[in-house]
Amino acid sequence: MAKIFIDGDAGTTGLEIRERLAGRANVELVAIAPEKRKDVDAKRAVLAEADLAILCLPDAAAIETVALCDALGDKAPRLLDASTAHRVAPGWVYGFPELCAGQSEQIARARRVANVGCYANGAIALLRPLVDAGLIAPGQPLTINAVSGYSGGGKQMIEAYEAGTAPAFELYGLGFEHKHIPEIIAYSKLAARPLLIPSVGNFRQGMLVSVPLQLDALSGAPRAADFEAAYRRHYAGAAHVRVASPPAGGRLDALALNGTDDLEIYVFAREDFRQALLVARLDNLGKGASGSAVQNMDLMLGL
Repeated sequence: MAKIFIDGDAGTTGLEIRERLAGRANVELVAIAPEKRKDVDAKRAVLAEADLAILCLPDAAAIETVALCDALGDKAPRLLDASTAHRVAPGWVYGFPELCAGQSEQIARARRVANVGCYANGAIALLRPLVDAGLIAPGQPLTINAVSGYSGGGKQMIEAYEAGTAPAFELYGLGFEHKHIPEIIAYSKLAARPLLIPSVGNFRQGMLVSVPLQLDALSGAPRAADFEAAYRRHYAGAAHVRVASPPAGGRLDALALNGTDDLEIYVFAREDFRQALLVARLDNLGKGASGSAVQNMDLMLGL
């Protein structure tokens, strides 16, 4: 059995990963005794014992754990980092298996994988196939709107919503900076910085990421059908990403994929208006976090 150490298993992502792995016969979870969680020697010992360490930590703490692994040399475990610390760092493979042809093979061979971010997962899933197909130019100005359940916002946000002191809905990141923007630019192969407007709703988990488009503002004036065809080519055979038909009622429930590791892509369009809306739906704790981590772990360990 592969020995897995979840560094930070008390947080939301770490707890979800632990629950997913608890009943599996092909992995063994190794851990630090609760009273020694801040003991560097204890952490060094469990890292040396593990085949793979999954880092569910704040960025600074993840960097410290990587430094401990560097000092272990040949005894260091392979690393899967769920923080944002290494997503565009040299020497790390990006943990979105459906990114492009050969990405899952790169993940399988990698010593160090940076797990994809939740908003980034939806945005890149929408944009990368269209950039690769030449339907969106890398320099095209883009807006990305997104709403997530509050479980993606960290301990303080979760406590506020569960205590009933948070608003029903709120925009945030209104300084036009968000930790997922660098990976969206890098892995969507964009040359222009997109405008990302995230928001959070009063529901625990679930996510919608959307990109509105004026079709005549795009080079080549593509049709919406071209987008759907590009998505179907790109994700043909993908286990967890699929192109879905727009619902008849004209509404999309952000919570519909909760409890799954799937991501659905929708193309809403009016050719008479020459307007389209691209939407990715996912569980921010599933394909957006813990589900992706387990998918990448399985690839890395050949499970």
